[in-house]
Amino acid sequence: MKKTLHLWHRYLGLIIAIPLLVISLTGSILVFKEELDHLIMPELAKVDAQVGTRLPYDQLNTLLKNRFRDYEIGSWEIFDDGQTADRIYLIKHGTLDWYKVYLNQYAGTVRSEPVPVNFYLTDWLLDLHYKFLIGETGLWITGVASIILLFMGISGLVIYRQFWKKFFSLRLNVKRTAFFSDLHKLTGIWSAPILLVLGFTGAYWNISEIIHHQFEHHDEEKVVTGPLYNQALSLDAMAKNAQTQMGGFRATYLLFPFEEDRQITFFGEVGDIGVLSSEYSSTVTFNKESGVLEPNFDIREAPAFFTVVDSFRKLHFGYFAGLPSKIVWCLIGLTPLIFTITGSYLWIRRRKPNQSRKQVPLSAQL
Repeated sequence: MKKTLHLWHRYLGLIIAIPLLVISLTGSILVFKEELDHLIMPELAKVDAQVGTRLPYDQLNTLLKNRFRDYEIGSWEIFDDGQTADRIYLIKHGTLDWYKVYLNQYAGTVRSEPVPVNFYLTDWLLDLHYKFLIGETGLWITGVASIILLFMGISGLVIYRQFWKKFFSLRLNVKRTAFFSDLHKLTGIWSAPILLVLGFTGAYWNISEIIHHQFEHHDEEKVVTGPLYNQALSLDAMAKNAQTQMGGFRATYLLFPFEEDRQITFFGEVGDIGVLSSEYSSTVTFNKESGVLEPNFDIREAPAFFTVVDSFRKLHFGYFAGLPSKIVWCLIGLTPLIFTITGSYLWIRRRKPNQSRKQVPLSAQL
C-alpha cells in the first residue's frame, strides 16, 4: 500500500505541478491584495478620511445612477475603515458583462470609469488563481487541482507516517539527491496542515460554483436592460432597519437584484463571534418592490455547518490573525515551488538507468 501510494503521490504531483504552481504563487500574492492595491494604485483604491464620515447610501447611489446611465449596479463592496475606497460592480445594459469602478465614499467622487472586473493587476491575478482566466473550464481545472492537493497532503502523511521524528531532519553534507529528498519531506511535513486547509476550502468553493452553474443556474441568463427593483426605496432606511433587526450588524456588502428572483441583500458582520467568522457572515434581505424585511441570517444563531463554511474565507486567505497569519500563509503558498523543483529532480534521477541504484531498495532511497 505504501509503495502504491508513493507512485500515485509522485505521478499526480507531476501532473498538477504547473497548475499548482500557478494557483499557489498567485495565492501567495493575493494574501496581500488590499495592501498591493493601496500601494500600486492609491489614486483609486485608497482614501484618507481622518475627518468626516461616509456619505448616505442614497446620495451615493443617486450619484452612481446619474453618472452611469447605461449600467445597473449589481453589487457594492462597502468599507468604512477610513482607508479603503468602495468598489462598485456594474452590469452594462443589454449585456451580461460586469464592470468595476472605485468610489470615494467620504468625498462622494467616482474615481474611475467602468473597466472589466479582471482589468487591474490583482483582479487579473484573482481570476487567474480561481479560474485560470478561462471561466467555467478553469473552475474544473482548479477544482481538480485542489482535490489532488488534498490527496497529496494526506498520502504524504501516510507515506511518512512517522513524520514527527523528522521535524528538523535536513542533512546538508550529503549528495544532492539525498538533500532534495530531505528538503521535499521536511517542507511537506511543515506545510501539510495549511496546504490541506487550502486544498479543502478551494475544492469546496470550486465544486459549489460548478454545481451552481450546472444544476442551479442552468437556464440562460437574461440580460439586464433596466432597474430590477423599486427605485423609490431608500437604501439608508434599509441599512438602518438591518442594524435594528440584527444587533451589532455592520454592512460590508450590498447585493442588488440583478436577476428576477433576487432581492436586495445586505451582507455584514456581527459582534460576539469567533475570530474565524468572515465579514460576510450574516445577511439581512429586503423585498425589492416593497422594501419589507424578509427572513434574515444571523451567523450567531446558525447551525454549526454554516459557521464552519463561513470560516473558510479567513482560513483560505489567512487574514484571521492580521499580518502574522498573512505572512505565514504567503510563505506556505510558495512551498509548491520547492515541491516541484525537488520532486521533479528526484523523478528524473530515478528515471536514469543506474545499475548501482537498481540494487538499492526503494525504501532505502527515500
